[in-house]
Amino acid sequence: MMSQDWPKGIFSARLIRALSDAGAISTPRAFDADQIQPASLDLRLGAKALRVRSSFLPGPGKTVAERVESLMLHEIDLTDGAVLERGCVYIVPLLEGLELPKDVSASANPKSSTGRLDIFTRVITDGARSFDIVPAGYEGRLYLEISPRTFPVLVRTGSRLSQMRFRVGDARLDTEAHKALHAEQTLVFDPNMDVGEGVSLSIDLVGEGRSGLIGFRSKRHTAVVDVDKKDGLDVLDFWEPLVNRGSGELILDPDEFYILVSRESVHVPPDYAAEMVPFDPLVGEFRVHYAGFFDPGFGHSAAGGTGSRAVLEVRSREVPFLLGHGQTIGRLIYEKMAERPRELYGTALGSNYQAQSLKLSKHFKAYP
Repeated sequence: MMSQDWPKGIFSARLIRALSDAGAISTPRAFDADQIQPASLDLRLGAKALRVRSSFLPGPGKTVAERVESLMLHEIDLTDGAVLERGCVYIVPLLEGLELPKDVSASANPKSSTGRLDIFTRVITDGARSFDIVPAGYEGRLYLEISPRTFPVLVRTGSRLSQMRFRVGDARLDTEAHKALHAEQTLVFDPNMDVGEGVSLSIDLVGEGRSGLIGFRSKRHTAVVDVDKKDGLDVLDFWEPLVNRGSGELILDPDEFYILVSRESVHVPPDYAAEMVPFDPLVGEFRVHYAGFFDPGFGHSAAGGTGSRAVLEVRSREVPFLLGHGQTIGRLIYEKMAERPRELYGTALGSNYQAQSLKLSKHFKAYP
């Protein structure tokens, strides 16, 4: 692979393409036209899914293939599509592999639509001690652990459930840098808490402007969701709408899955990317179920945003938990881009969630 200096920060689409051109990202077929996003690369499923008895980490000196050999129950062909059942664990070799430069690392997260379907996904590398983290200089295959938690899902070779960011160094902003950036470019509109170690987000349980609609609770025993088809499913076949009846409160039932929305609107300036930090044990017995990447331009007025709400996938833990309107539920941490992306998250890219309020995944028809 070509040796070159890579700039510090989160890689833009241009730098991701440069990584690929330098041989750091391998794939048996060309990238899809929209696979490279402003600050991330979508990862595609390979030709087979391996049903395994349990989740695992290979650990130092062990490959994923070696671990799978002792845990595999059966193999599923994905070339023509196959249904992954809820409650089961699958390992899928991805089409993309890596041969990273010694100073370039990566991290992964479920795509927004994946999280909103309650599909639990984590990227695994050979020798991994943790999920979704790829150390600098890693050479090898990538695998995706998939466990649908709510709906059975139809996937196929090339389906994209997870995304990866590449970076050099630690570009996260500290408390003072977050405060300075907010003063200059407004990271959060009508904040519930002062900007400090990131942007704190609270929950909207009033539903103003949505006729009191505050969220959705998933139904059980539904039909299959095809992860590659947009705007085809009726919301009420899969979700129970939740409406504010005056209390501004919601009791989360254990083992139920909720789609809720932040009270605040947030903004990711073009020279920055952000990540939602999941469950904080200090704020209650629940968790924002999936962390998430927020691309440069999310909520940016020049990209059609002017502040966008953060949609939250939420579960209670062991006990029922009472949420109140305005209760803190998570936070966004901002990182510096290595360079400003040529294209921002928004209408020019056909982005599904720009200027969003409360919104289900792209697979469902619009709800009144």
